[in-house]
Amino acid sequence: MYTALRLQRKLGRGEADILVIDPEPYMTYQPFLPEAAAGSISPRHVVVPLRRTLKKCQVITGEATAIDHAKRTASVKTLATAEEGTGAIEVHYDELILAPGSVSRTLPIPGLADYGIGFKTVEEAIGLRNHVLEQMDIASSTRDPEVRDAALTFVFVGGGYAGVEALGELEDMARYAARYYHNIEPDDLKFILVEATGRILPEVGEEMGRYAVRELRGRNIDVRLDTRLESCEKRVAVLSDGARFPTRTLVWTAGVKPHPILAATDLPLNGRGRLKCAATLQVQGVEHAWSAGDAAAVPDLTAEQTGKECAPNAQHAVRQAKVLADNVVSTLRGNGLQDYQHKCVGSVASLGLHKGVAHIYGKKLKGYPAWFMHRAYHLSRLPTFNRKARVLAEWILAGLFKREIVSLGSLENPRAEFELAAGTGRHPEAS
Repeated sequence: MYTALRLQRKLGRGEADILVIDPEPYMTYQPFLPEAAAGSISPRHVVVPLRRTLKKCQVITGEATAIDHAKRTASVKTLATAEEGTGAIEVHYDELILAPGSVSRTLPIPGLADYGIGFKTVEEAIGLRNHVLEQMDIASSTRDPEVRDAALTFVFVGGGYAGVEALGELEDMARYAARYYHNIEPDDLKFILVEATGRILPEVGEEMGRYAVRELRGRNIDVRLDTRLESCEKRVAVLSDGARFPTRTLVWTAGVKPHPILAATDLPLNGRGRLKCAATLQVQGVEHAWSAGDAAAVPDLTAEQTGKECAPNAQHAVRQAKVLADNVVSTLRGNGLQDYQHKCVGSVASLGLHKGVAHIYGKKLKGYPAWFMHRAYHLSRLPTFNRKARVLAEWILAGLFKREIVSLGSLENPRAEFELAAGTGRHPEAS
């Protein structure tokens, strides 16, 4: 989306047609998913509508299932092709920009596919929020101590950005919500973070990572390092250190992998399944093919070690998009290309409301200053002034009023009430 946005600004009328294909009609700004899950930001404000933002582009809501770059064609399935039963359509192109991002990387752990909850999309974030509040409702209304303990036990697997920030925000929200339950105390909630390595948040440095562990443990969060999830069958999380936790909530944030569409192309991939790219963001050895973001293995020209690649994070992806767009424009106009190079200025991470860690320009911040820096940085990177203003307004209102802790789990099955009324004659408002 960032590339298309810059292309429509740079290219003149009639100079090129820009076609954007995506399964969803919006782009998700993933760094704000934890705040959306905690209710600090409305979910509609962490997504950017493509048709509204990319006014000079043709947007197709569909999924590319295969790409034959030798023929310059992409096979695309849309909602219309599903209704018509005609199969995928072929879309022809001159220049290909492939930036599908990544998907959750799962492992063959017994029970994970049945009970695990991901945290990559806005739907998953809001679904997790509703689920956590629903578990508190279950715990409040049951007389079975085993059901209550399982409902109030929340296991997060993965100590990277997604896992730690989701845990921090949801723990804050859940303990705040406990004050509105007559029989649940904040200390009744049990949060567990499972990380296979010896540290969390490696992006912010070892010292800040250790501080984050101390901060989380100080909030009565059970952080288990050098520990793996071995099973979660029958709603019981079994860890490699022998611990067993009956739980109704298991959030899986243990890494990502390249999008499957990359394997359905005739483009060169590296050992990790990412596109081999030059510093110009062209796919190596292939003309008219470009990539950026998580899907691209781009050499890091600022690294001291040769052969090192840019980290697959938002900081690089947003900047790569600008260089990529400029290089595509230069190619169309017969001009020279520029290399992408950006020295990572640091990292920021939220640990919940008013808490965070940061390592920026060699300076280490923690607590409120780091949390403020986290918000300021990501607000500056959020696309469009419209979204920036809406998110800022919500933050201001959240500072003036109490949190919203209502669960809207019925949104995930909106026809259930009508089907019940139609099948039994029960009035929908009887509940």
